[in-house]
Amino acid sequence: MDSTLPPRWLSIVGVGEDGWDGLSPAARATVEQARCVLGGARHLDLLPVVANQERMAWPSPLTDALPGLLARRGQPVCVLASGDPSWYGVGATLSRLVPADETIVLPNASAFSLACARLGWPLQEVCCLTAHGRPLELVIPHLQPKAKLLILSWDGTTPAKLAALLRSRGFGASTLTALEAMGGPREARVSAVADSWSVERVADLNTLAVECVADADARVLPLTPGLPDDWFDHDGQITKREVRAVTLSFLAPRRGELLWDVGAGSGSIGIEWMLSDPSNRAIAVEHHADRQARILANAAALGVPGLELARGKAPAALAGLPAPDALFIGGGLTNDGVLDACWAALKPGGRLVANAVTLESEALLFDAQTRLGGELSQIAVSRAVPVGGFRGWRPFMPVTLWRVDKP
Repeated sequence: MDSTLPPRWLSIVGVGEDGWDGLSPAARATVEQARCVLGGARHLDLLPVVANQERMAWPSPLTDALPGLLARRGQPVCVLASGDPSWYGVGATLSRLVPADETIVLPNASAFSLACARLGWPLQEVCCLTAHGRPLELVIPHLQPKAKLLILSWDGTTPAKLAALLRSRGFGASTLTALEAMGGPREARVSAVADSWSVERVADLNTLAVECVADADARVLPLTPGLPDDWFDHDGQITKREVRAVTLSFLAPRRGELLWDVGAGSGSIGIEWMLSDPSNRAIAVEHHADRQARILANAAALGVPGLELARGKAPAALAGLPAPDALFIGGGLTNDGVLDACWAALKPGGRLVANAVTLESEALLFDAQTRLGGELSQIAVSRAVPVGGFRGWRPFMPVTLWRVDKP
């Protein structure tokens, strides 16, 4: 860092609905001494005017203001944020742009802390999420019996939309509470079970609390891989449940990793990869247009709408994609150059898993294992089906799996 610059030129101050009265002496002094103050119009209106101080309201999108903010490096700048700036706030964004030793953060009580204080919930037992600027479907993986959720809303219509989502997932008996403008004079709450929620709109500034109660037929996402096949819309091109569970164990997801699902079919492998941890990403590579639509629909329905889609045929469709930490080849293995292109793109230390059901694709795996090492396994799955008035075993085609770590 340039030693001629003040060590901490950027201050990020959390502001509650009680405005100036709720700020600590240190936070007040920080705001008063700043040459420039940036924040939402609501935050700026809560604070007194300071003579000769420049004030700027965030544009939409907020990112449009970031180049100008960074151009003020070395000048005393104060950014206002709601509650705790580092928890789903602008502080998290700025921390990726400005070094920590140039920043001071003065948090206020977060909406999550305030909600727990109102409801008598232990914060450490609550799952804290946000639907602010994000798809509401991200809530789906967290719908578990007896779970307590706190969710930052996008606007006043979010509670009604969440109630509809809860009903559609078999969680209509869950209690939903909208906590409005906590900590200020406009504080209020609306509460009802999702099945009887009738309020179309509440105050735009609200935090949602959900006490999850599952109906007998609720579709609850398990915490282990291997979702039922019929939970995916597919045309038969799907890695079967039993094989999928083993494939995911071979891929061994780790927090924050990226997977390529090449020849994705229904997207089942990439979807379950992302379900293993909220920080995990997946790119599904698929060239059939009808399957591309199914992949995106399945991802949204199962709570991972952030799954990315690379439209096209491998290996050409792989060009320009960010390098993966793990890679699965479920289709297109016999296309010229697919296996070599995937191996070249995989990060050092990454894992590659490929499945084969035909003799031709199996031969490619045998050759690859001879050249590159790794392990070969074969799985044969049978399921019980009716045979007249009795039941018998119906076998699926055996699946050969190759797993290899890249040096």
